[in-house]
Amino acid sequence: MITDLTEGKPSKVLWGFSIPMLLSVVFQQLYNIVDSVVAGKFIGALALAAVGASYPITMIFMAIATGANVGAAVIISQLFGAKSFERLKTSIFTSVISIVVLAAALSVIGIIACGGMLGMLNTPDNIFADSKVYLNIYIAGLIFLFLYNICTGVFTALGDSRTPLYFLIASSVGNIILDIVFVVVFDMGVAGVAWATFIAQGISSLLAFTVMLKRIRGIKSGKYKKFSFRMLGNISRVAVPSILQQSFVSVGNLCLYKAE
Repeated sequence: MITDLTEGKPSKVLWGFSIPMLLSVVFQQLYNIVDSVVAGKFIGALALAAVGASYPITMIFMAIATGANVGAAVIISQLFGAKSFERLKTSIFTSVISIVVLAAALSVIGIIACGGMLGMLNTPDNIFADSKVYLNIYIAGLIFLFLYNICTGVFTALGDSRTPLYFLIASSVGNIILDIVFVVVFDMGVAGVAWATFIAQGISSLLAFTVMLKRIRGIKSGKYKKFSFRMLGNISRVAVPSILQQSFVSVGNLCLYKAE
């Protein structure tokens, strides 16, 4: 639902927009929490340690996805407010294409460097193999993580913070169910935990992308470019500082883990 946040009673509009976003933060954390709970309870302490060992690295990828979300949302919201719908659509498609390419590049680099990154963290030998399996599957699903975050940025920029929350709730519930099925029923171990997250995020991101395309088609406009390097530059000027800001905390945590 596209909403003009400049219309209506300010307090009601702000609360209606911000509460779903706050709830989204809570459900976003459920992925790691559920993975850890299932791994520790149904597989064992070593599996829990294996999932935890990957956490500092996964947070760096999450920081990049979140920063890209912010960069896209800022530019898209400005164009939406200015009712420049041709440039609005250009900014959306430029964001999606760019983030898919970035995710693909990071997936290739991440899978190649997976063992090295875990080695830098001094991951113990008894959990190294499981940590690598979990991290490899997580990295393979980066395209879904990044795509979902960009779709979320588009929805919020168009004044809709509820739709991303609905997808996130459904994805979190799906992740819980798949965790239990893969780990308890099929006894897939740490790989089952990782595949549950992969599938839940994949379905959620593709559905979010489908709904987003439908919303965009509903916006009347003239001809527009599907990709613009100039628009990418505008988005990057906001996204890159946001990514760096998000990443500093994650890199700091990575250094702390290494020091321990």
